[in-house]
Amino acid sequence: MTQPKKVTVVVADDHPIYREGIARSLNLSGQVEIMSETEDGAAALEAIVKEDPDVAVIDYRLPRLNGLDIVHAVSRDKLRTRVLLLSAVTDSSVVFKAMQEGAAGYLSKDAQRAEILDAVLRIAKGHTVIPPELAGHLASEIRMRAKSDTPILTERERQVLRAFAQGDSVPKIARDLFISTSTVKTHVQRLYEKLGVSDRAAAVAVAMRGGMLE
Repeated sequence: MTQPKKVTVVVADDHPIYREGIARSLNLSGQVEIMSETEDGAAALEAIVKEDPDVAVIDYRLPRLNGLDIVHAVSRDKLRTRVLLLSAVTDSSVVFKAMQEGAAGYLSKDAQRAEILDAVLRIAKGHTVIPPELAGHLASEIRMRAKSDTPILTERERQVLRAFAQGDSVPKIARDLFISTSTVKTHVQRLYEKLGVSDRAAAVAVAMRGGMLE
């Protein structure tokens, strides 16, 4: 029986003990392969380009290039790697900016190792990860930035979009809204068509830029 393919990861943090702790715990899970550990942003971006990992776990504040710079570069250059930002700062405007730039996830640096592992695995599968304690503030930030010149969404589509912003899965959305998963998928497809996107991360990013949640 073949073993499941491990999620490849680059880790960047300028505090060696914290960085090594994350890398070690991810490696010990047996589900992750650490491709590179770096202590500054420029080296992290070089490692992402060279190693082409599934996920990059990046400290928001790094010397030379910060985490936001790396997210921007990855999005700009259309790299395959998805970025999880770790930060001591959980201000909603900072989280909003990170997700707007294209981050696939945002966690507090106080997060447990198991939570970071779970986020890495979910992000590798294409999910967007925002912990519940940040999701409410992020939704408020999105509402504050709402604009009028946006696609017209149905209330159900808005509910799905809000759930995406919170990192909810399709089955969870179906349970919360008391509808079938196939109905959720139909709403998702229509939502994607209206926003001109092909995945949930892009949908959340467009929503943040356009202020589509009220």
